[in-house]
Amino acid sequence: MKTLVWVEHDGQSVKDATLSAVTAAAKLGEVHLLVAGQGVDDVAQAAAKIAGVGKVHVADDAAYAHQLAENVAPLVVELMGHHDAFVAPATTTGKAIAPRVAALLDVMQISDVLSVEGEDTFTRPIYAGNAIATVQTRDAKKVLTVRGTAFEKAAAEGGSGTIEAVAATDDTGLATFEGAEIAALTRPELTSARVIVSGGRALGSGEKFHELIEPLADKLGAAVGASRAAVDAGYVPNDYQVGQTGKIVAPEVYVAVGISGAIQHLAGMKDSKVIVAINKDEDAPIFQVADVGLVGDLFKIVPELTEKL
Repeated sequence: MKTLVWVEHDGQSVKDATLSAVTAAAKLGEVHLLVAGQGVDDVAQAAAKIAGVGKVHVADDAAYAHQLAENVAPLVVELMGHHDAFVAPATTTGKAIAPRVAALLDVMQISDVLSVEGEDTFTRPIYAGNAIATVQTRDAKKVLTVRGTAFEKAAAEGGSGTIEAVAATDDTGLATFEGAEIAALTRPELTSARVIVSGGRALGSGEKFHELIEPLADKLGAAVGASRAAVDAGYVPNDYQVGQTGKIVAPEVYVAVGISGAIQHLAGMKDSKVIVAINKDEDAPIFQVADVGLVGDLFKIVPELTEKL
């Protein structure tokens, strides 16, 4: 069984989400990668070094310069003539490409795969992760998105995949790239951080969020996250959001400050190795999943904690 994996990249390097997708794909059989973009030679070379990869298909064309799903999907469908399954990380880009591929192939997509039980059987979360469904498909071609936190990352070095150029499909003209506003990160990326400090609506304002959360994160070398309530209140940008409708994370340590623990937030972080919760409400749901709980006024506890680190 041959599986084609979408390589998540920024035009210069392979993102960690790809490594988890490779691990998932390896459970299905032979792993091939697809690198699509413009001027992606470095990405292709890095992809070929990933352990367990047999072949890297490279589509280098202006049509893929911004990895628009409308242009990438037909390319994937073209390559699926020689592959049995398509696997994409459950990232913003992956979740845009995979449904279009499934629609063009007229097959069912299986989303957010947590484990591969067989060539046609997978598990995935439902009800915000409160139940795990086992899904079996009869489709000849499988289209999957995989949750990166559920699979170990494949080794980025040690592989010796062959690189093969593939012809580009035509620009569909269905979408055009207008621009991108990309926040410059001075801290680790949320989805790959070992430690995350997240703030909730209880912080009261964007000023207090930055005043309390960021110094603690800096002391811990942590990424900064937020609950949906904090994002909706305008304390921080959308890309800080952790949860069912935000980013799914599983760091070694997750510190939740002023977060009550709504089911949608827990769905995005409950796989963290150690969860530390700081909240004045001792009945807050977050304490049900926390390994360490501090009940008290966050405006006193957080500065004291930061000072003592």
